[in-house]
Amino acid sequence: MDLLRTRYGQLRRGRGLERVEAALAVLDLPEAAFKTCPWQPRELIETGLKQWLRCCAVALGDRRMIGMPSRAVDEAWHGFILCTAMYSTFCDKAYGTYLHHHPEGAAPLGTPGATDSIGEQLGRTVVAWSLVARPEERCVLWDLDTRAAVEYPWGIDQARVTAIETAVANLSIGQGNALQRNESLVRV
Repeated sequence: MDLLRTRYGQLRRGRGLERVEAALAVLDLPEAAFKTCPWQPRELIETGLKQWLRCCAVALGDRRMIGMPSRAVDEAWHGFILCTAMYSTFCDKAYGTYLHHHPEGAAPLGTPGATDSIGEQLGRTVVAWSLVARPEERCVLWDLDTRAAVEYPWGIDQARVTAIETAVANLSIGQGNALQRNESLVRV
């Protein structure tokens, strides 16, 4: 994994993230996006979806799949994707390309990271979050399903999130491929 290359240092400093932030700032999700997402509070799920879409900027740049930590957010994302014209326009504005959804086991052959364990994919999501998070911003994705009372919640254990975030914080941007050399980081 090469998430700390110079271009992601630039993303962290806002040069690449500005485009995504601008697209998210004007995104007004229609009620239709939540048809298959019965959980509440909707504001929490919408915040989670927007945080997820920010993480996807890193994944697209790195061309490696990240894992979805929330069933409720996944359902909201499905609903957004079904609003095809709006979703396509958002992707073009935010990423300059279409953000495809690849359910587990359905990614095209050769998609980097697609055959990695869900644990590794979720680890990359935590790393991606560390690159796009605003100072002092709390990620709602890790325990959103529990907070929204999803019957079979997904999520990431907070101890694992903390371990990965600590390891990322201890790396300097100048180390370039530090995460690639330290692949075990996402398996913490």
